[in-house]
Amino acid sequence: MRRNPSGTLSPSVQRTGLLLLAGLIHTLAFAPGPLPAWALPFVQLLTLSVLCIHVWRSAGPRQAAWSGFAFGLGNFALGLYWLHTSMHVYGGMPWALAAVAVLLLAAFEALFIASASALSYWLGRPSHIAPSPERPQSPGRLRRLALFLPPLLWACAWTAAEWLRGTLFTGFPWLNIGYAHVDGYLAGWAPVLGTYGVAWLAAYSAGALAALYLQSDGKDARNGLPPFALAALLGIGGLLLAQVRWYSDHGEPMVVRLVQGNIPQSQKFDPLLIQQGMNTYHHLASLPPRQESHVPDLIVLPETVIPMPQDRLPAEQWQRWLDIAAASDATLMLGVPLHDRSQGIDRYTNSVIAFDGGSTPDELQQGQTAMRYDKHHLVPFGEFIPPGFRWFVETMQIPLGDFARGELRQELFPIKGQVVAPNICYEDVFGEEILHAVRPSETLGPGASLLINLSNLAWFGDSWALRQHLQIARMRSLETARPMLRATNTGATAVIAPDGAVRMALPAMTPGVIDAEVQGTQGLTPYVRAGNLPILLLSWGVLAALLARRLRARSRQGAPFS
Repeated sequence: MRRNPSGTLSPSVQRTGLLLLAGLIHTLAFAPGPLPAWALPFVQLLTLSVLCIHVWRSAGPRQAAWSGFAFGLGNFALGLYWLHTSMHVYGGMPWALAAVAVLLLAAFEALFIASASALSYWLGRPSHIAPSPERPQSPGRLRRLALFLPPLLWACAWTAAEWLRGTLFTGFPWLNIGYAHVDGYLAGWAPVLGTYGVAWLAAYSAGALAALYLQSDGKDARNGLPPFALAALLGIGGLLLAQVRWYSDHGEPMVVRLVQGNIPQSQKFDPLLIQQGMNTYHHLASLPPRQESHVPDLIVLPETVIPMPQDRLPAEQWQRWLDIAAASDATLMLGVPLHDRSQGIDRYTNSVIAFDGGSTPDELQQGQTAMRYDKHHLVPFGEFIPPGFRWFVETMQIPLGDFARGELRQELFPIKGQVVAPNICYEDVFGEEILHAVRPSETLGPGASLLINLSNLAWFGDSWALRQHLQIARMRSLETARPMLRATNTGATAVIAPDGAVRMALPAMTPGVIDAEVQGTQGLTPYVRAGNLPILLLSWGVLAALLARRLRARSRQGAPFS
């Protein structure tokens, strides 16, 4: 560790330590606990502005990149700590190797923040904003526009990096800064611009705060006010947009039961305990309603509630599920791995099926149900094996580790006059993919009036993963103006309204059911119609324009590319 002759830590070490700490605090903003929900957006903005200040004060692009990397490493190492539980406790990986794996993933994710930091510094250097001879501008106008450039550039670089992080190598958009604002004043923008749009606004606001701070002790202290004023106007716009009702009711309400069995991951796939776990779900699914008027129309059970392919479950076990459906005159929706064999090739999918008491055990054993959804966005290592990584999956001892992929848009489930779109576990992290289920299709019919997520997060214990995932699901409701129902094994099982509010939720790590009357909705938000295109055009367009101008400036000066 580098020290000055006086024995104190060198400025670079102090800088790195401060940014690591800022990243650690930043990750607290992605779900309530330990911080209250109202504080999350403010913590996110303040800590990101710390990074922004250090990037703009950097001596060069390398130092800016290192600042972003240190911040990102702290953010992702703490924010994704729960992956260690899945790899070590349930995957059987040695403790140290699991810790190294989490740190490597955190370091990889931090590279995107490092890239955004370096790019915003390099493009933001004064030399590239001088007016060109071909298009001279008045100094006064240029100065006024230049005041907005640093936070604008910061927001565009950050959003581009977030999008790349959520897209490359199948994508991992967990801890997108937009999720810190589900309960904040920027949430009203979600139906208009989506999560990446909210992330852009958050990054701009953090940049405006940084600009205000950096200008506060100079002779031109007022120069920080215009970008900050624009950030305030965007915040007021979010509050006003939150008052808009982007949807109308679709059909009649129906009563839905969401079941949470709390089967420990260590028992879920144990051949000696599988039946015990299914008995728990049989019992919860068949409980009498707490109110006579709330007899369930739909009973939803979590991902892989049947932890074996459907053709390995005996017919008498399928009959038990049919008896529950018949007794309640309800539709059952549950997660099960499905096995198909065609032309001598076995194909397995992580699936959701729905059926009523009129089905037969033979049909279910053969996977012949009218309502079936096969998971489209599979989890690397957990559900498919990337080339060259079979050794890693074998080290983790993951059951059901190599599935086939379903289509992006599949037939939805018509249930009691509603159009239900299921998604499985991690799929609801990809908001742009959920949009395909909400939009009407010429070949597959109308879009969804109700979203349902079936998950099993028992892999991660009683960790932040459960609360972070709930925030993500709430953002999907905000973006689409659709209710989102979550049936999970250990939490968070919840009913989310079209405005993102949690109407009902079960405590994590406890068995129970929610019986809720749910009203489906219709109507397409601006984000459902346009997706990420507007915010990506803005971000990449600004970056491309500034890059072109900087390159022209360097060419005129005959300077090397640096």
